[in-house]
Amino acid sequence: MNKKASELQMGASIARLRKKQGLTQAQLAEMLCVSNKTVSKWERGAGYPEITQLYSLSRILGTTVDTLIMSERQGITVAGSLVADRIKLISSYPEMNMLSTIYGISNAVGGSVPNVGIDLARIDRKLKVSAIGRVGNDADGRYLIDELRKNGIDVGGILTSTTAGTSFTDVMTVHDTGERTFFHYRGANAEFVPEDVDIPTLNCKMLHAAYILMMDALDAEDPEYGTVMARFLKDVQAVGILTSIDVVSDSSGRFAEKVIPALRYTDNAFMNEIEACGISGLPPRDENGRLLVENIRQTMEQIMAEGVGARVIVHCPEAGFCLNKNGEFTVVPSLKLPKGYIKGTVGAGDAFCAGCLYGIYEGFDDKAILEFASGAACCNLAAVDSVSGMKDKDAIFEMIQNAERVEI
Repeated sequence: MNKKASELQMGASIARLRKKQGLTQAQLAEMLCVSNKTVSKWERGAGYPEITQLYSLSRILGTTVDTLIMSERQGITVAGSLVADRIKLISSYPEMNMLSTIYGISNAVGGSVPNVGIDLARIDRKLKVSAIGRVGNDADGRYLIDELRKNGIDVGGILTSTTAGTSFTDVMTVHDTGERTFFHYRGANAEFVPEDVDIPTLNCKMLHAAYILMMDALDAEDPEYGTVMARFLKDVQAVGILTSIDVVSDSSGRFAEKVIPALRYTDNAFMNEIEACGISGLPPRDENGRLLVENIRQTMEQIMAEGVGARVIVHCPEAGFCLNKNGEFTVVPSLKLPKGYIKGTVGAGDAFCAGCLYGIYEGFDDKAILEFASGAACCNLAAVDSVSGMKDKDAIFEMIQNAERVEI
């Protein structure tokens, strides 16, 4: 670790532990007989405490000198959308002014934070996973927080809105065909802003932010950085945390406008083939629906050229693709699944994303990242909801080793 990264890391630890003790910067400064500016400088990562100050500092903060010096950020934080899915099984989708019967109603988690966060927690129970976002003061919000807690996820970063309800989606599923129609309420997600996050005290190695084009305040224009999301990612990178993004498909023509500014401050960018090609304008498939791999590669090169720091990863039903900062292009075909295996596709993209994040966190090479992500996505496909199909890492590795691959 270089000197600057070490300073940022210690500064984040001081800020986090100070707040845990309920102290202001002024109070800590007084206890150490230093100025407010000195404490502020430490927490910004602009310098270290003097060696003679470390014992008193660690004692006040309730830790040890070794822990304070050697503390290293751990885990993955997922920030962004939290959605309660209300799934209604209906007899048919009615024409205007006509009636349809609802056979059953069920609830499920949705949005990037619950989907990716719970998937990560189920892949590796030892992994520290934290959630950041907004919910409303309502039953849906409490349901989402409870589900996250049940999976061992830190929910301390989830705020409760006083002006909007929890975001939800009414999913209308036709009983006989499985066709679905969605009615989405943006709710508290639309209010989530960078000021909701105390960035200097984040205790994670990686922060994943999603979904661009579904978070109104983060998608708003920023005069200096292009979008508020881009500014947020820049500030997260500035404290030494790796950033990643995911997006949603959009037909409004705003895709490139809202996504491109964030790429400059993104270490790892995840998209499907349709979303990625929304930036390049190249078709991902020919008139027969066959994948155009060269177009996808050119698209990824264009995305990387916008400033992505480490890698661009694109996924589609047939394969996963990775282009890294060295220009190395990797293709891994998807696993071949037996007939009848797929029970649903809700959250498959988030499961793939969670697999990628875990592989990156653990230091896998690009091929292994794509293989693991493919296995995670296949776990998801075995369940009708977005998270209950996920298995642990050992089961995913076993699935990868035993499965055949599709042809592309």
